Amino acid sequence: MFITFEGIDYSGKTTQAKMLIRRLRQMEMPVVYVREPGGTKISEAIRDILLDHRNREMHAHTELLLYMAARSQIVQEIIKPAIQAGKVVVCDRYIDSSVAYQGYGRGIDLEWVHRLNDFATEHLKPDITFLLDLSPERAAERRQRKARRQDRMESEALEFYSNIRKGYRKLAEDEPRRVMILDAELPRDQIHQQIWEMIKPGLSQR
Repeated sequence: MFITFEGIDYSGKTTQAKMLIRRLRQMEMPVVYVREPGGTKISEAIRDILLDHRNREMHAHTELLLYMAARSQIVQEIIKPAIQAGKVVVCDRYIDSSVAYQGYGRGIDLEWVHRLNDFATEHLKPDITFLLDLSPERAAERRQRKARRQDRMESEALEFYSNIRKGYRKLAEDEPRRVMILDAELPRDQIHQQIWEMIKPGLSQR
């Protein structure tokens, strides 16, 4: 299985991805965890460029292409080989992030985003995507409690994140069989159990 987690920053997607990984490993299932952007030497170097505050002047097109470059590398170097080896792959962000952030957030033509996603991944799509849905206002409250410096993307305005949330919800509407919306305000153990119930049928076929 190829499982991805999506949502705006501080929605809890990384927490849920790691909880799932722990449970799969307890079952001694072969599993690989990766994050975007990053996960390989090249992709991590691109991540540093993307998130660095010193790159505030980065153009939206440059941002999109850098995300695609990092994605292409991790697909070829890690994700595809792991899937071919019969492993479960859990990815923190993937193609939907570019649609939501650069398409709906930055206003880049969605057709171009989809075409570049297809090129970067060679049309590799997840079997299931969990969307942790949270309002930008609640995300901002969580961010303030973290009390750490925000990266270049996290420091964007609430309007930017409102557009991203709309984009994610439209994705879920367009692909209801793949993208599962979860209420990110629920207790994390409850969310995890919902995720587990959704993926169990697929795991039982392995």
